[in-house]
Amino acid sequence: MNIQNKEESGGIGIINYGAGNIFSLCSALDRLNISYKLINIVSDFDGCERYIIPGVGHATPAMKQLNDTGLVPLIKQTSKPVLGICLGMQLLSSFSEEGNTDLLDLVPIKTLRFTDESLKIPHMGWNSVFPIESETIFKNIDQGSYFYFVHSYYLEHSDEYSLATTNYGLTYASSIRKNNYFGVQFHPEKSGKAGEQLLTNFAELPTS
Repeated sequence: MNIQNKEESGGIGIINYGAGNIFSLCSALDRLNISYKLINIVSDFDGCERYIIPGVGHATPAMKQLNDTGLVPLIKQTSKPVLGICLGMQLLSSFSEEGNTDLLDLVPIKTLRFTDESLKIPHMGWNSVFPIESETIFKNIDQGSYFYFVHSYYLEHSDEYSLATTNYGLTYASSIRKNNYFGVQFHPEKSGKAGEQLLTNFAELPTS
């Protein structure tokens, strides 16, 4: 797959750790006329206004790739907005039961595996999302809007860090936030108008 950067500097830096759903995300940003570039190595990191960590894959090799490329310190030190998508959101947490893996620990909650045997795992398809606050990435998105999910692990709900919740056998954090770090468990790039609104909102967040 050969993806051309839409812009060499500015815009969104997409952190490519070898496990993300890069093509779908880039296609969505193209539709929205949002500039981006791929970040593969440390020297690619500078010059972006905000960052996305996309998601599809397994926590253990994803963290290994981030560590091997030297991108972990840059992700943890930036004061610019960062959005983790699906696995990208889980990587922001402290620990995942997937491979018993220590993660970036930017948001001090855990990623757990669904254990209810009555549930179909992975949780795949459309589900309602209920924002707890709507002034940042959920601006102009209605309560109960449907987004597209594909995941077997979830982030535990936290009164302090949950930005939105979803129910699938239990109530979990379908979006999180701590300071400039945001995460969504669903795939906004596959979620129609609501997903496009969320990506637009993220692209319009103020930067420091």
